[in-house]
Amino acid sequence: MQQVRERVPELTGLLTAVSLALVFGAVGGFLPSSALPRVDAVVRAVPHVNALLSVAAIVAILTGVRAIRRGDVSHHRAAMLTATALFALFLVLYLYRVSLEGPTTFAGPAWLKQFVYLPLLAVHILLAIACIPLVYYALLLAATHSVAELPATNHPRVGRLAAAFWLVSFSLGIAVYLL
Repeated sequence: MQQVRERVPELTGLLTAVSLALVFGAVGGFLPSSALPRVDAVVRAVPHVNALLSVAAIVAILTGVRAIRRGDVSHHRAAMLTATALFALFLVLYLYRVSLEGPTTFAGPAWLKQFVYLPLLAVHILLAIACIPLVYYALLLAATHSVAELPATNHPRVGRLAAAFWLVSFSLGIAVYLL
């Protein structure tokens, strides 16, 4: 664990690169869809399940923020780990669906697509990308430092930024889903 503790930035970069490679590989059609079992009912359900996972993740993040503001580290940790698990499940389902179906196309009016859908989607994607290294960094710091040591690290500052980006990204993801 000491080696990880001394290499948090490097490990954050590695995990981020692998995660983004998987996402962009799936979106770009570079992951072999033939390697995945196709269950049409699951593929159709993924957007709806992911919207629910997003709502649950928002609740978990807000619960974690509230807990740490009250000084309740154990509830904060549980809530943030729950948010991370929900995000991981979201990502697995998203990658599964996108690998099989490709990115979703917008079926609404052109003006709505241009002036609402695409701007919301762009901000959602940018924040989702930006929060990946922040979340990894905060998690790795929490995993490699004691509770007493964490305030002296970048965990509180990075965690606040990660939570804010995560909340907005999940919220915009829900808005995009509803459109």
